[in-house]
Amino acid sequence: MAGEKDKYGLIAGNGRFPFMVLQSARQQKIEMVVAAIKEEASTEIDQCGFPVHWLGLGELGKLIRVFKKSDVRKAIMAGQVKHVQIFGSSLPDFTMIRMLAGLKQKNTDSLIGGVARILEESGISVVDSTTFLKPHMMPRGVLTRRGLNASEQSDVDYGRPIAHRIASMDIGQTIVVRDRAVVAVEAMEGTDSVIRRAGNLVNKQNLTVIKVSKPKQDMRFDIPVIGLATIQVMVYSGATAIVIDSGRTIAFEKEELVKTADSHGIAVAALKPIDD
Repeated sequence: MAGEKDKYGLIAGNGRFPFMVLQSARQQKIEMVVAAIKEEASTEIDQCGFPVHWLGLGELGKLIRVFKKSDVRKAIMAGQVKHVQIFGSSLPDFTMIRMLAGLKQKNTDSLIGGVARILEESGISVVDSTTFLKPHMMPRGVLTRRGLNASEQSDVDYGRPIAHRIASMDIGQTIVVRDRAVVAVEAMEGTDSVIRRAGNLVNKQNLTVIKVSKPKQDMRFDIPVIGLATIQVMVYSGATAIVIDSGRTIAFEKEELVKTADSHGIAVAALKPIDD
């Protein structure tokens, strides 16, 4: 647990992740300053009860100034920033340009790692994004009333090593499989979009979703997340099962997630990470 005198900066992307961090911070009476990314964060965050500063995705220098002025020395990244936004965002400031110029490649790990490096050079350490969310990390086991059937287990045995290799190349963390064939691979679009695309490709029938962490997952950023919306997209797309990595995946709205999965006969299971 964080020390009571620590002041944290939250770099907020989209989804419920930032709100869960803020809720936990309130419960633990932790001081928090929010840097909300204009292209991603929900405007609801203005009502969070903490100071909120809005900034563009390319305003890395402004981010550092906001945190230093607020005496923030520890930062948490929470919420997705779609990779494609990097290429469609407003013009980067000088600090962001300097960071980008130093990258050999612009995949997710390199981009977010570069931001973390510049922050740390400025005296702001980036910490484990699950610091306040340990109860939401998924333990090993089956969450739903039913586990994987024989067909789904076969898809998992076939697809999980493939998903792990794809994640190791920082392409994406999710694949969708049917009858031991890969239907769709996540790239920049995100988990829900790749599930929807897979459903459209095979007439929304009998899909197994496999979501993995990266090898030796850096828990400071890009943590795998599932939520109620994931299950709702699976229902729409004809997916009957999803497997995730235990201990490295956050589940939001878990009770509703499980209830909805059970009502549609969907299996949800958390398996030991391949590289653990």
